[in-house]
Amino acid sequence: MDSLFDHVTLSRIQFAVTAHFHILWPVLTVGLSLFLLLMEALYLKTGDKRYFDQCRFWTRIFVLNFSVGVVTGIPMEFQFGTNWSLFSVAGGDFFGHMLGFEAAMAFMLEATFLGIMIFGWKRVSPRLHLFATCMVALGGSLSVFWIMVANSWMHTPTGGLFQNGRFVITSQLRAIFNPNMPFGVSHMWVACIEVSLFVVGGLSAWYLLRGRHTTFFLRSFKIAVIATVLATPIQIWLGDASGIAVFDYQPAKLAAIEAHWETNPPGRGAPELLLAWPNQEKQKNDWAISIPDGLSLIATRSFTGTVKGLKEFPRRDQPPVFPIFYSFRIMAGIGALLFFLMVWTLWVWRRGDLTEERIAGRKLLLYSWIAAVPLSYLAMEAGWMTREIGRQPWVLYNLLRTTDSATPMAAGPVAGSLLTIAVVYPLLFILFLAFARRIIMTGPDAETGGSR
Repeated sequence: MDSLFDHVTLSRIQFAVTAHFHILWPVLTVGLSLFLLLMEALYLKTGDKRYFDQCRFWTRIFVLNFSVGVVTGIPMEFQFGTNWSLFSVAGGDFFGHMLGFEAAMAFMLEATFLGIMIFGWKRVSPRLHLFATCMVALGGSLSVFWIMVANSWMHTPTGGLFQNGRFVITSQLRAIFNPNMPFGVSHMWVACIEVSLFVVGGLSAWYLLRGRHTTFFLRSFKIAVIATVLATPIQIWLGDASGIAVFDYQPAKLAAIEAHWETNPPGRGAPELLLAWPNQEKQKNDWAISIPDGLSLIATRSFTGTVKGLKEFPRRDQPPVFPIFYSFRIMAGIGALLFFLMVWTLWVWRRGDLTEERIAGRKLLLYSWIAAVPLSYLAMEAGWMTREIGRQPWVLYNLLRTTDSATPMAAGPVAGSLLTIAVVYPLLFILFLAFARRIIMTGPDAETGGSR
């Protein structure tokens, strides 16, 4: 087992820290850019200034997130050269191109039109401004596409051959449209939308509880609720479909997620574990609460379908079971809670309580929406833990191990950079909170005319 202080382990910790911190910001900019596009399109179509006011306020939140996302994203990408150079050599012919496409086609598109979107009101025509907003939203979605293409390829590397320590591309299209890509891209893109909707709804609920700008934020709250009616069920379906893809292409990962050790015999279904205490050393669960035949039904659509157990794979090829068993259940559990919150809010709306006169009386509902903001982020982070830890011990699934991908170097420089990140990133987070608090406490300003 690797020492806690060797360069591989420290590099893995460093990348995990930077990745988990960075993803907090672009996930909101992607979804919020689509929200802004919708608001601006409605403004142009209806001429209703209230949609214009929505654009101006939520743009301030968008810009703050975009700025922190850029600052935290650059160090993360540099690590492929500094800490993971052997992986860059092995998979760079494809992986590097995908990151290049993201920078050239997505980030530059966002950066080019962002200035017009922010400062172009009354300086360019309304249609040109809408076009700029559309390009910013398109750039954000393209970022999701190219980054998830690269990441999905690491899970199901296709489109070439692994020869002499390098992946040689023979079909760029097959590599891009690898088996993991459709669900990897769509699941993450909808996650961006869902998190953003609960941020909009949760922040609006905070204002509604305090009776501030009620007209303004009741409108944004209702828009978020309507959109979650579409996004939340779609995300649950995509999560289920992603699980089927894992069953087909990453059986060891599925077995680890489910703490499923023994292959179920013919004619007997595999149970779905609600809770358990996986013991990887003994290759069993110390205790478990299960639903009979549940895993077979979910994975194979049959009560008696065969699901390969983790014991079928050598121990050195098994993912760490405990963290992904529970991270998956955190993600799925929160997803179910968010779905319930959406249904509950629709019921309250049907009863006629989403009005300016009655909304403040629904304190539990509004507090639940506020709680949904950190919970939605937690679900997203838990999903990434499930996805990436479940890929271990491979950086290119079944081709290149993570331990063989790190740059050969002393542990000291890695520890130094990790320490720097551990100091700088909390400071960035504190600065973000300070600026976000200023925006939130100010609320819609006089220019946007938010109603009280």
